[in-house]
Amino acid sequence: MENRIYPQAIETIITPEPVKPQSFDDPAAIVAALRRIYERNTRFLRDSFAALASGGDTDKRYRAFYPEVGVTTTSFTQVDSRQAYGHMPLPGHFSTTITRPDLFETYLTEQFRLIMRNHGVQITVQESTTPIPLHFAFLEGTYVDGAAAERIRRPIRDLFDVPDLDGIDDHIANGTFDLGLGEMRPLAPFTAQRIDYSLHRLPHYTATSPEHFQNFVLFTNYQFYMDEFVALARRLMAEGGGGYTEFVEPGNVVTLAGDQTSPQSNLVRLPQMPAYHLKKPGHAGITMVNIGVGPSNAKTITDHIAVLRPHAWVMLGHCAGLRNTQALGDYVLAHAYVREDHVLDDDLPVWIPLPALAEIQVALQEAVAEVTGLSGYDLKRIMRTGTVATIDNRNWELRDQRGPVQRLSQSRAIALDMESATIAANGFRFRVPYGTLLCVSDKPLHGELKLPGMASEFYKRQVAQHLTIGIRAMEKLAEMPMERLHSRKLRSFTETAFQ
Repeated sequence: MENRIYPQAIETIITPEPVKPQSFDDPAAIVAALRRIYERNTRFLRDSFAALASGGDTDKRYRAFYPEVGVTTTSFTQVDSRQAYGHMPLPGHFSTTITRPDLFETYLTEQFRLIMRNHGVQITVQESTTPIPLHFAFLEGTYVDGAAAERIRRPIRDLFDVPDLDGIDDHIANGTFDLGLGEMRPLAPFTAQRIDYSLHRLPHYTATSPEHFQNFVLFTNYQFYMDEFVALARRLMAEGGGGYTEFVEPGNVVTLAGDQTSPQSNLVRLPQMPAYHLKKPGHAGITMVNIGVGPSNAKTITDHIAVLRPHAWVMLGHCAGLRNTQALGDYVLAHAYVREDHVLDDDLPVWIPLPALAEIQVALQEAVAEVTGLSGYDLKRIMRTGTVATIDNRNWELRDQRGPVQRLSQSRAIALDMESATIAANGFRFRVPYGTLLCVSDKPLHGELKLPGMASEFYKRQVAQHLTIGIRAMEKLAEMPMERLHSRKLRSFTETAFQ
């Protein structure tokens, strides 16, 4: 019988020197303390891996922890709750783990400032009990040679912590979080591991770094819009920027304001959902993502962009017009949604209504009026406000018409697509202000389809105007005070203090 030799259990765990908890009343000092802990602990994991790959001791386990912030409130005194975030709903102990304080510096500084202003408390910084997975400790763009891992004699999972899917979930955002005995209440909608998971997926799907994403995001389901966005952005850069500082394309190709030519990307092919970023200081610019077709892509990308805590996202795309009174090229401003996409049924049941957000609706309507030069009845003639239905079957027209058509009629839907309700639902779920402005590109119920040649001409004429409207709407939202933009309609009974 073959004698097998099993490795001995690892009993020694090596960690960095523990950090004593510190309390602060200055938001900048809090972020600085978080950066020190995070940078030291991730560097420890990277250095330990490099040492093992060079023949180091594999009889020890290496572990480092995420930094954590905590705050305690002791009174039921109500704060000024007109703002949707920045305060705790009841007294108690609250905490959250933190990752990438360098990336989230502006965001974190504002959250800490509001909490201290509203509650008059200090915030404590310490190491958490949540280990940093080795995979999340590597800097973006780091290349780990497979041969290096092979030189380590034991499985990586024996020596380091790896991503724990049991702790990477959306229970806090979904409102299904169960507070264990003695546990602190959550201070933020996402834990550090959940954020890290998305930060590592974003470059994969979009071929751009998370640091380039802006706080105002446009989604589309057609490459025509991306082509127009790229042309517009490059023209702006060549003319000095027009308030934007740089333009970033897939592959992290950067064109600075004032550059007359744009550098070429070395990407062999575009990623699944390419992202382009027209940047302003403080992430106040516009990101545009081509999500392609279908609710699965729409959910996937918004799941990940949500951890960046954007201020708004809007869907611009084409749709099927469902009314005889609509014409090709008309706009549809969604004020309600029929959800037959099914990808979010387990996270957000279909019986939950998605409210229209006045700030987004007004910005979109005003942008349409400004760009088209129309008002009153003339504006109403080309833009209709109503219900948008989102379906997961691209060829729904091929089914028995009695079922879907009857449901669409009963719902008062005026347009049908495959992404808008998903994006709105995830905006609702993650407390990201959302909206939808679609353009009617065909009317299948009425036999009105584009003939060969008509499609190209239609896209040339309509896409440029539609995109200009979307950009103008986002600029309007960016000019708005953030406490006005972030709606209390998106907050549940017991909310986290962080936006």
